[in-house]
Amino acid sequence: MGKSDKSTLVIIEDDKGLQNQMRWSFDTHEVVLAGDRASAVKSIVDHQPAVVTLDLGLPPDPANASEGLAALDEILALAPHTKVIVVTGNDDHSVALQAIASGAYDFCQKPVDIELLKLIVSRAENLAALEQENRELQKKTTGDGPFSQIIGSSPEINQVLRTAEKVAASDASILILGESGTGKELVAQALHQASSRHDQPMVAINCAAIPGELLESELFGYEKGAFTGATKTTAGKVERADGGTLFLDEIGDMPIALQSKILRFLEARVFERIGGREEINVDVRIICATHQDIQGLISEQQFREDLYYRIGEIEIVIPPLRDRGSDIPVIARSFLNQFARQQKSDIRGFTDDALQALGNHRWPGNIRELKNTIKRATIMCDGKRISATDLGLENDATAEHPALNYDLKQVRADAERTAVNNALNSTDGKISAAADLLGVTRPTLYALMEKLEITK
Repeated sequence: MGKSDKSTLVIIEDDKGLQNQMRWSFDTHEVVLAGDRASAVKSIVDHQPAVVTLDLGLPPDPANASEGLAALDEILALAPHTKVIVVTGNDDHSVALQAIASGAYDFCQKPVDIELLKLIVSRAENLAALEQENRELQKKTTGDGPFSQIIGSSPEINQVLRTAEKVAASDASILILGESGTGKELVAQALHQASSRHDQPMVAINCAAIPGELLESELFGYEKGAFTGATKTTAGKVERADGGTLFLDEIGDMPIALQSKILRFLEARVFERIGGREEINVDVRIICATHQDIQGLISEQQFREDLYYRIGEIEIVIPPLRDRGSDIPVIARSFLNQFARQQKSDIRGFTDDALQALGNHRWPGNIRELKNTIKRATIMCDGKRISATDLGLENDATAEHPALNYDLKQVRADAERTAVNNALNSTDGKISAAADLLGVTRPTLYALMEKLEITK
């Protein structure tokens, strides 16, 4: 692998011996060394690394963390997306926690466990790559393209976008299917904006939100005196959509009695206002949407089959959010950016446990639920990154999809505890024999037992 193919890792450390050890340990990286705050800042500007390790005990105050914390602030001010892993020799966790609160990604205490540090660096690089991909996708949403507000790159949503882009320019009637909260109206708006009718109105009506006896007058309008309270002639949604697009949302909830009138209108694009005798011709493109099982409604004689074929010349099925796994953090980040700007917050992202919680949740409310969750978490978050606690999600991972523990320190401690206990049990608690089984010295085994709080 050539040097140009290696990712850059900036190591900020004043101890020459540790510098050399870390440089050789990270031979898969292009390592840049810095020994003080000034050279560290220059390295960040010159190399723009995704990940940095930062010793908090830097000159001229190596005995304390003040210089390292100041360097951390400067680094994040220059490169807010860089993942900073702080290294501290201070046994007091308060310094490390202060660094995390200031925006550091993670910490590692001296003496440095190189293998553990490698794992933390690898995890930070993976997260940095994901966030960079998110930012690139976000750039697309700032454009003027009709489909720019539909965020995601999963195969499932890409299929939706490919279909929508193909049919947008036609006048075919489109039926959008999907669970509540999946973004059906957003797709309908994009279809209208991508059509030749984009400079004409898109008129929407929610068939589930209006009582059946009023829905007909909302759609077709009425003449003066047509019924009590009809004090003037009023145009309906259909008439106001002339030249543009009529969006019938939740058409599956339309009363069966009204469906025959809608069918007649769709066949001829002609209707009469309630109480009127004059036929009115309109030129509209029809887009419908529903979360209902249309085929089930047809079998129950709650929806006309001939109407279904009329409105569903093209069907677009939007997948639920739980089936768009790779899109979840992308969409969450988009909402975070939106709400952080609104609230003038400096929240920079999500912790690992938050990303895990986002992936584990089943999202029955789909994107609408995710949006509300991120808004609430942005308000509740006290740090620089949203945590799983801030999200307030229940762990609803199923037995078929168990939650994984990504806490490397905890995983390692659990594995060590299991191995030590097994060795001690196999040797009836004899330290020398257990040490031999584990391949360590007696002092090392005693130290492990003390660290893991194992007594025999």
